Amino acid sequence: MSIDPQMALDAITFNEDGLVPAIAQQHDSGEVLMMAWMDRAAVLETLQSGRVCYYSRSRRGLWRKGEQSGQIQTLRHFRIDCDGDTVLLLVDQAGVACHTGHRSCFYREEAASGFHEIASVLIPPEDLYR
Repeated sequence: MSIDPQMALDAITFNEDGLVPAIAQQHDSGEVLMMAWMDRAAVLETLQSGRVCYYSRSRRGLWRKGEQSGQIQTLRHFRIDCDGDTVLLLVDQAGVACHTGHRSCFYREEAASGFHEIASVLIPPEDLYR
């Protein structure tokens, strides 16, 4: 990664909780994989290591994608939107991105009868988190 981490941090507008939404997208297919949050430390670690790190609001700390499941994300490109208040991470996803075992967290689509699954589970969650 050739980006200056401080320059990236200065360009991001973090919310009142010190967080910024981060959208992960598969770099070569364009598939939207997930949305999570990043704080300054997560952005810094991601840019320095090349392995995507998020901020877990439930754990109140850093969450290194794949630290339990092995389904890591390697950063390919780091982008911010026009207002600097959303981050787009173009990643190389190893395996599935969703904790449910789906490739993407966006596996449900609306229909007249409600939401239904448009993609199958690839890895059962119990196998992801042994």
